[in-house]
Amino acid sequence: MPDAAASWAAGDHAPIRQIWSRLAEAGVTALAVPARCGGLDATPADLVIAAEELGRHAFPGPVAECLAAVPTLLAALSETDLNDTTGRRSATPGRWLSDLAAGRVLATLAAPPWLPYAADADAADLVLLADRDEVGVARPGAAHASMDHTRRLFEVSPAGPRTPCPAIGRALDLGALVCAAQLLGAGRALLEAAVSHARARVQFGRPIGSFQAIQQQLADVAVGLEFARPLLHAAAVTMAARDVSAAKVACSDAACRAARVALQVHGAIGYTQEHDLGRRLTKVRALSLAWGTPADHRARVMAELTKGAAWN
Repeated sequence: MPDAAASWAAGDHAPIRQIWSRLAEAGVTALAVPARCGGLDATPADLVIAAEELGRHAFPGPVAECLAAVPTLLAALSETDLNDTTGRRSATPGRWLSDLAAGRVLATLAAPPWLPYAADADAADLVLLADRDEVGVARPGAAHASMDHTRRLFEVSPAGPRTPCPAIGRALDLGALVCAAQLLGAGRALLEAAVSHARARVQFGRPIGSFQAIQQQLADVAVGLEFARPLLHAAAVTMAARDVSAAKVACSDAACRAARVALQVHGAIGYTQEHDLGRRLTKVRALSLAWGTPADHRARVMAELTKGAAWN
């Protein structure tokens, strides 16, 4: 995976597309696709399990978009051509869904204000723009670098007519849920890396993992990850706005703490691009701000909790 991720960051998308094809053989890319289009009609809980493992390996590319948000939007659209002027092929939503399920295409999405940019639009076969209550094909514009070297963000503009879509809210919630699962998986990997390094690294004649200060830091990370997990799986069951936002906040906080402690345990070597830790550190930082920032989701939790409350 590190070599494939480095190739993706350098603009060579072939290695990750090959892995994506193997994921399709395992059914991962078909989870959110309706059965009528060759998908599995899986539940959000199934998506969470798959996304957590992808996050554990810091898989690059528009994962939440491809696995969750775009299939949800396409499934809600009528069977009319998604015409565009981008020069890319047009097809009905059903055709796109079949190709997504088979792993033949990659798709990405912009949906302001949560998703002002489309991730990795240069590698995507389908780029959508969801604005208010309408969805349409979009054209990639200016590119922006991300703190995650395997992630590029693109401004997009409409490339054809937009269609009313009632599923935008659910698509964004599913995307946020999958992003939260990726963060939880990345946090697990960072904890495992920190524990492994603490056992192997020797200072003052002892492994640094034997020092109480290190043990306490690692224990705090483990507790944070374990407390985030039930929130994530509960949100996958209810798909309530408050629960999804609570899960995104908890997984973001737990993964960011795991990243901070892993870097402290590894020391300066964790900063280097040659060490695999750096790839996960930047992935966590980028995903914690994607699909709604922690502040956005905390505000939504507060709004849901105080909805209808009487204030004196």
